[in-house]
Amino acid sequence: MKRLSFANQIAVLWGLVAAICAVLVAAVWLTANVGEDSQIAAANRQGMSACVAIASRYTLSAGSDGAANNQGAELMHAVLDVVLAQAQGVEGGFWRSPASLNPGGATASRPAVPNASLPPEAGNPVGFAAYAFPSYQGSGIKRDIPQAETPLILRTLHTVSTQHAALSDMVRNGDEAVIVSACPVQGIGGLFVWTLSRARPPLGAHGELLTVALIFVLTIILAVAIALSLALRRWRDNLSRLELSLSSNSQSVDETYPIGHVGEPDLDKIVDAFNTRAGHAAQLRRQAADLTTRLAQSERLTALGRLAAQVAHEIRNPIGAIRLKAENALAGDPERQQKALRAILEQVQRVESQVSSLLALTQPVRVAVREIDVATWFANRLDGYVDQARTKGVDLRVEAHVAEDARVDDRPRTAEFDDEQLGRAVDNLVLNALRHASRGGHVVARALHVIRSDGVWLRIEVEDDGPGVPLNEREHIFEPFVSGRPDGSGLGLAIVREVASVHGGHAFAAGTGSGACFVIEIPWRTSW
Repeated sequence: MKRLSFANQIAVLWGLVAAICAVLVAAVWLTANVGEDSQIAAANRQGMSACVAIASRYTLSAGSDGAANNQGAELMHAVLDVVLAQAQGVEGGFWRSPASLNPGGATASRPAVPNASLPPEAGNPVGFAAYAFPSYQGSGIKRDIPQAETPLILRTLHTVSTQHAALSDMVRNGDEAVIVSACPVQGIGGLFVWTLSRARPPLGAHGELLTVALIFVLTIILAVAIALSLALRRWRDNLSRLELSLSSNSQSVDETYPIGHVGEPDLDKIVDAFNTRAGHAAQLRRQAADLTTRLAQSERLTALGRLAAQVAHEIRNPIGAIRLKAENALAGDPERQQKALRAILEQVQRVESQVSSLLALTQPVRVAVREIDVATWFANRLDGYVDQARTKGVDLRVEAHVAEDARVDDRPRTAEFDDEQLGRAVDNLVLNALRHASRGGHVVARALHVIRSDGVWLRIEVEDDGPGVPLNEREHIFEPFVSGRPDGSGLGLAIVREVASVHGGHAFAAGTGSGACFVIEIPWRTSW
């Protein structure tokens, strides 16, 4: 799994933070609303249950004949105290309908109950017979009617007295909901029980304020998360621009230097640091190039001095031999003069060969590519060395593993190369093999059509069973003036390598069990 970059990781994290904040805002809002509705429903059930319980208990205590009514408000208060003691947060009382009261204090259906109404000096409206608030946190039981909720209580009682059925009503008062439940007392006309309960916010008295504050804070966090996401996106885009500038298709740092600012302070510091380092590196490269030029000049002079010493050595020996033979010829008879002249010609030919090889190295090799019949060219080129090999007592075998008849062989018969230049290289390899092969030895020259993954190649091998090339000398054997023979010039193999190189190929010494094997490989179709 591919790992996210740092900027992408931060963006993902802030995205999660934003999502969590949104979920929390929704959860708080939902909790506040659902919790309040649940509390109102619970308070309503509790108030109605207490109301029914008070009415039932009073009916049982008063009896069917209503004799207990003579006990007045004491029985009502007792019933209220007993029932409301078990209903925490519920207050309530008894109420008589004004229509059930007569001027003499008696109703049409039953006599008036003495002391049935609360005393007016207590601030209780006419009709309230008893009241109790057992949950009151004070020195005693509260007996005065709540003034603020009196209109709601009376409205609910009047509705119940009209419909003769238990019901509830509610009004919101600030942060809380006031719920009043009322029900008739069975068997006693005009007497009703009412209860009052309060549903407070689920998060306390300041729950709404807390909810708003929490939503506000979460909204700020969400806004900050969005702002940071946008900032990170801009930062990532600038970082991508910087990465694109650094990873362009330039071949060197100099081509990308300097890099322009991207408008991000932190990234611009990196850009400035890169430009400073790139400038310093460019200066060092210029100094290194200057030193390289000076070193190349020094090496060229050294190589020139070494070349001059080698040339002087290679030419001085033949000249010394020529001088000696010339002196002998002047002092000898005609037969001796003839031998001396032949020796002089051989030495002159040797000097000419050295000078020609040297000129071949100093002058660039130019190729003229044309279509060549490989087998015919190879056989004709090596035909001139058969007599020379026979004279030395060496068996020279020529093999051409290429197509001889296009009708029976699907290999190509012709290749493209410069036959003259490649012929010079083959001449050097064959002459080198004949020099190192002993009498009775063997030399094999092969031309092969080779197909590899890197293309189609013409491979020329010249193998002998002479002393071979030591492993530690194989890498340097193609360098100028490196030779395995005391009388060798060390220029032949250098020419071989140069010819192979200009054809787009290479030359090397292959490993064999015994003897030496030199190889030239060039493309079958040279691109010129």
